[in-house]
Amino acid sequence: MDHADLTLDELRLALAPEIAAAAAFDGWGLAAVDAAAERLGLSPEVARLAFPEAARGGGAMAMIAAWVAHIDAAMVQALPAETLAALSIRQRIRQMVQFRLDAIRSAEEALRRALAIMAMPQNLRASLVLGWRSADAMWRLAGDTATDLNHYSKRATLAAIYAATLLAFVDDTSEDKAETRAFLDRRIDGVMRFEKAKAGLARRADMDFFSPARFLGRLRYPAR
Repeated sequence: MDHADLTLDELRLALAPEIAAAAAFDGWGLAAVDAAAERLGLSPEVARLAFPEAARGGGAMAMIAAWVAHIDAAMVQALPAETLAALSIRQRIRQMVQFRLDAIRSAEEALRRALAIMAMPQNLRASLVLGWRSADAMWRLAGDTATDLNHYSKRATLAAIYAATLLAFVDDTSEDKAETRAFLDRRIDGVMRFEKAKAGLARRADMDFFSPARFLGRLRYPAR
């Protein structure tokens, strides 16, 4: 890849997986940025332009956010809507989460350090935003068009499932991460049962009343 013409956003995405690889040894800091630059054949000065906070001893969350964005983009490219169309919703969600886990395979130490940073009180809000964005990307790719409260509940639930699965993944020493896959399947099965029961209750409810949530949702996603 020719990095000379990349924008700073594109450069951050290009550097992100290499920074993650280095972060397992160097931590999420300037040393990882410089190591990533060397791996890509870039000058450290150019790489530091993408993460200016690193030179001042910070910027870990910006690097982690770039790593997450890189995985989001890779997922969308690897699993286009037409590939997922033949699968059930449950299978789509599972395949997308599994793709993300496979993408960070062998990066457990970098992930462990990233999770510790994300759990710091000053980073909780940014961490929640990252989880929401990834969950939103997965639901959109799955074809979800909900515009009512389900839009939010689905994303919040999937973000929670994904976060819990990452915690299971990072310490999973079973062969081929079998325990993580089983954990993920149990969580998704539980949510699918809940959604099915909730849908049954909704069908029996009186739907003739005015719903502000549905009204605002339609403004967010107007009918085509």
